[in-house]
Amino acid sequence: MLRFATWKLASVLALVVAAILLVVPSFLPADTVDALAAKLPSFVPLRQIVLGLDLQGGAYMLMQVDDASVIKSQVEALRDDVRQKMRDGKIALSGGIVTQPRGVLVRIADPAERQKAYDLLQSLSQPIGGPLSGGNGRSLEVTQTDAGVQLTLTDPAIADKVRHAVTQSIEVLNRRINAMGTKETVIQQQGVNRVLIEVPGLQDTTKLKEIIGQTAKLDFQLVADPGDPPNEIDTLPMQKGGGTVQVQKRIMVDGADLVDAQQSFDQQTGEPDVTFRFNLRGGQKFGQATTENVGRPFAIVLDGKVISAPVIRSPITGGTGQITGNFTLDEASSLAILLRAGALPAKLTVVEERTVGPGLGQDSIDAGKRAAYVGGVLVIIYMIATYSIFGVFADLALAVHILLIFASMVLLGATLTLPGIAGIVFTIGMAVDSNVLIYERIREESHLGRSVISALDAGFRRAFATIVDSNVTMFVAALILYLFGSGAVRGFAVSLGLGIITSIITAVTMTRMMIALWYRRQRPSRLPI
Repeated sequence: MLRFATWKLASVLALVVAAILLVVPSFLPADTVDALAAKLPSFVPLRQIVLGLDLQGGAYMLMQVDDASVIKSQVEALRDDVRQKMRDGKIALSGGIVTQPRGVLVRIADPAERQKAYDLLQSLSQPIGGPLSGGNGRSLEVTQTDAGVQLTLTDPAIADKVRHAVTQSIEVLNRRINAMGTKETVIQQQGVNRVLIEVPGLQDTTKLKEIIGQTAKLDFQLVADPGDPPNEIDTLPMQKGGGTVQVQKRIMVDGADLVDAQQSFDQQTGEPDVTFRFNLRGGQKFGQATTENVGRPFAIVLDGKVISAPVIRSPITGGTGQITGNFTLDEASSLAILLRAGALPAKLTVVEERTVGPGLGQDSIDAGKRAAYVGGVLVIIYMIATYSIFGVFADLALAVHILLIFASMVLLGATLTLPGIAGIVFTIGMAVDSNVLIYERIREESHLGRSVISALDAGFRRAFATIVDSNVTMFVAALILYLFGSGAVRGFAVSLGLGIITSIITAVTMTRMMIALWYRRQRPSRLPI
């Protein structure tokens, strides 16, 4: 028990030195850290502890996915799928396709054609997996009526689309906000249909709301001809200048096939514009649409508003294009960011919004420091007063324990929040509690008349099981808090979990090592405990 190999001692010392090197950059100015990172190899971890919103200030927004917009987009997609199926099956639409709140009605007067359409449209109803549907739900309910064929979105299908919309929204928002140059942004799901956004250091949320608020759904639609059926025409407002434009409901090309968008300048007018590039599939569709409709106006529609409606002068087959619309430089740049990041699958509405000033965050840091200092000093005094030199060993192990917590947070990129500081203060008591268990056990063994080395060995060996059991129980609680909590609760759970792990290492391994070195040097006849 009291024999420590040289390599073990060297490993412990190397661990402490590595932890110090990891934590030191957090106490240096950001400019100094960036300068050092540019000079040192990339594998050297020069990172600072990430401070949460409540410590460094910033913007907090809680947004909700609009279920109605999810349903509307699914109904529009269903309408296009039905139209394509009817074309493929060569079935005439005597009464057209009527969109409804949760589906579409295909009007067909001829019973034979209606039955044929019913059989054909059954293939649009697909199985839905997942816990809400039990694995056997269907995406559509297809029924035949006297008016035609009715296709209705099912509840499991809507729930599944909302879940996917939340996941996709998080990915899109990450790309958009990162393109703004923000750092340590937290974007995560909260509840069933809500998204939490925290941007530390950001005080002006105006541009953030502009970037988030737009769905950025880009469509290319032909301007309607006078002879088009009224139920196949949409009247859309112009984005600038007022007025409306009548366009065909059929979307020729959509923004899902965009792979890049950049702000540029028109070569003829010098005004800011946006150039875009499609992938192979989108380029082929765009080329086909422009080839077949030379001489017709082609409306560029963003979020239901027409940016411009230029006339197709010649086929555009290169997979690239240009969007003009009397943009300012900021408008063109923002539009390029939106298109590059992709479209949000549904509209997001702000449920809660607030900003935390840096002064309030500094007050939180100061309060956390005071709590840590007071707690640490009281623990140090108590341990030295109660256990003499052994208390000093426990206090040194406690300092390493705190050091390892911060080093682990740097390595993991975890965010330090105010509840996280509370968790660290809490683990200070837990770490010393392990030492108390060991020391009290050593004291009992010594009172039973055991020799010094026998009492030390029995104290560590018999207290170890109790320490592990209590810490495992607490770690499970921290894990549950992390898995099912969010925001501040997760911050507390992270620091608590890391503190539990490091406390076992320091209380058992490091304390035992220091006592072993002390015993080999002093060779005491009795324990000062």
